[in-house]
Amino acid sequence: MFFRTTYIKFSMKNFGLVILGLLFIVGCKESEPSIKDAQQIVDKSIEVSGGDLYTKSSISFNFRDREYHYERIDNKKILKRIFKKDSSVVVDIKEPSEFCRYINDDMVIVPDSLANLYANSVNSVHYFAHLPYGLNAKAVNKEFLGDVIIKNNDYYKVKVTFTEEGGGDDFDDVYIYWFNKKTFKPDYLAYEFQVNGGGMRFREAYNERYINGIRFVDYNNYKPKEKNVSIYKIEGLFINDGLELLSKIELENVQVTQLN
Repeated sequence: MFFRTTYIKFSMKNFGLVILGLLFIVGCKESEPSIKDAQQIVDKSIEVSGGDLYTKSSISFNFRDREYHYERIDNKKILKRIFKKDSSVVVDIKEPSEFCRYINDDMVIVPDSLANLYANSVNSVHYFAHLPYGLNAKAVNKEFLGDVIIKNNDYYKVKVTFTEEGGGDDFDDVYIYWFNKKTFKPDYLAYEFQVNGGGMRFREAYNERYINGIRFVDYNNYKPKEKNVSIYKIEGLFINDGLELLSKIELENVQVTQLN
């Protein structure tokens, strides 16, 4: 009887140790980064954000009193911006290789310098609205920078740059994205730009919603309180109150129509 009781106690003790050991192993595996390849991270992010629907849908939304349209005609991407100026209706159309402006349905001649400025402005709004879809464009270079923690959540940190050919006028800008390890969604992004004296911005996504299968967010748009900071350490400024809110990026009346 003594032997049997001792054996049972011994077995239960070892069983408990085995369970604790398994839990420890599983916990360690969950805490380790599973992906260190930037392309895989971006692919998964696009997949959970809309995937193929980006190429099979037309999209429209309002941003700061202007109307934006994203269309695909004969597999060609067409970006539009529509707004009123005085008593006229202005329609800007950006195609892959050209830019056109119409005023009250009449095409007008725009100097090349202004055409580039307008085209970049139209492209920029659509770019941020459709993230992360644009991160697989041919001119995009991606680099995995490591794992970070922001507000008790684990993130993959990815750097994005652009080749000069196909990268637009702002090809030398640097972007950083923070992809949530659990959802693969880009909760934060930052970019360093060179135009107009240069600067940095840090954006915090909020108001996530899916419309006909495609993810859209709004952003709190921040800038550093101090100059001469590194874009690669900007999440530390966000965590430690080193940024100030500059504006809010809010999309309104978002509509998605899936194409046949």
